[in-house]
Amino acid sequence: MDILRIRGGNKLAGEVEVSGSKNAALPQFAAALLSDQETILENVPDLSDIRFMAEIISHLGADISKIGPSSWKIHPLKIHPDPPYELVRKMRASICLLGPLVARVKRAKVPMPGGCVIGHRPIDLHLHALKEMGAEISLNQGIVEVDGSAMKAGNLFIGGRHGSTVTGTANAIMAAVLTPGITTLDGAACEPEIVDLCCMLKKMGAKISGAGSHLLSIEGVDQLNGCVHRVIPDRIEAATYMIGAAMTRGKIVLKGIEASHLGAFSKVMRESGVLLNNSQKGNLDVQTDPSGLSPFEIITLPYPGFPTDLQAQACALACTIPGLSILTERVYPSRFMHIPELLRMGATVSLEGANAIIKGGKKLNGAPVMASDLRASAALILAGLAAEGETWVHRIYHLDRGYEFMDEKLRKLGAEVERLPESSLPPAFRRPTD
Repeated sequence: MDILRIRGGNKLAGEVEVSGSKNAALPQFAAALLSDQETILENVPDLSDIRFMAEIISHLGADISKIGPSSWKIHPLKIHPDPPYELVRKMRASICLLGPLVARVKRAKVPMPGGCVIGHRPIDLHLHALKEMGAEISLNQGIVEVDGSAMKAGNLFIGGRHGSTVTGTANAIMAAVLTPGITTLDGAACEPEIVDLCCMLKKMGAKISGAGSHLLSIEGVDQLNGCVHRVIPDRIEAATYMIGAAMTRGKIVLKGIEASHLGAFSKVMRESGVLLNNSQKGNLDVQTDPSGLSPFEIITLPYPGFPTDLQAQACALACTIPGLSILTERVYPSRFMHIPELLRMGATVSLEGANAIIKGGKKLNGAPVMASDLRASAALILAGLAAEGETWVHRIYHLDRGYEFMDEKLRKLGAEVERLPESSLPPAFRRPTD
């Protein structure tokens, strides 16, 4: 496995292009299965999760190929409902195949998915929506089997104890677009990725209203067409580089960004002293206030609240700001596996239930650290950029699931980041698990 070696101390400076959104592209790959015609997706990031999804779709019988650096062609003339376990187990987002398969071929056999270890993420809301629409569901040896031959429109509430479910909303929408009648989804997710999915489906001929609100109305149609669709920019990637600029007290320009998608994150950054300026359409200038940064309090919530996918990076930022910052995780309350690694770098953090209380301002020190999940890996890399000395980040295969060429982009911004084989780790920096 590869590792990253980071020499901290350099301010990030320059321009960085924001890639397409992984969280938008994955359900759109699945949505292409709703038609037997050809669909082309543009601005797709080059990530391991994308390649896994392409493999799964190919195993389902679709003709899929990469036709450019960021474009894919999907032609699912005939498909079957049984994705392979060995691929599905690697990626939680594969559960979004459930809705399209049930809608298109009226049945599905999808293994329970894998993915990052960030806390319990049940799929009960996905299955509840399908049950409410008349599907018969059983769980046999870890495989979800769905019979959708008697599916009908319905009025569904899809919220849960921690708010709306994004992939559950996507599944319900995709199941409803080919189901006769009008289905209403109450408690639907409002994320830009859901809006973008609805935009693509409407290009394919779906009848959807209310996208971007908690109440969606979907009128089922007999069939859908193929389309050409451009994936929205990745708001989480953009925000991660913004945090990197703030942590190194640098100045960067984000290119190809949709600033309106940043929601509460922008507000928190501005109040903390990060200066944001839309110098021109699609660009965002980012730098810190010369007077310094202020500590902050955040609570992760569904969109437009502060994203749980930025909580780990925000923890790393708080470590560099003098004063007391408090971060409360409401979406995945146990999503704090990055904290022990930040402590190895000299951070002062107290965990109290779903709250991380961070006393920042003390210089971080480079150390060998272990990434537990996708966003934790980004947080540890950012911490390494701000630390004294060298930081070695293990298990960066997590990073490659969701950040396109992050090490290359950081080098273009002036960071000293190097991807190396694990055997390059100095003996003094090796951990007992190596």
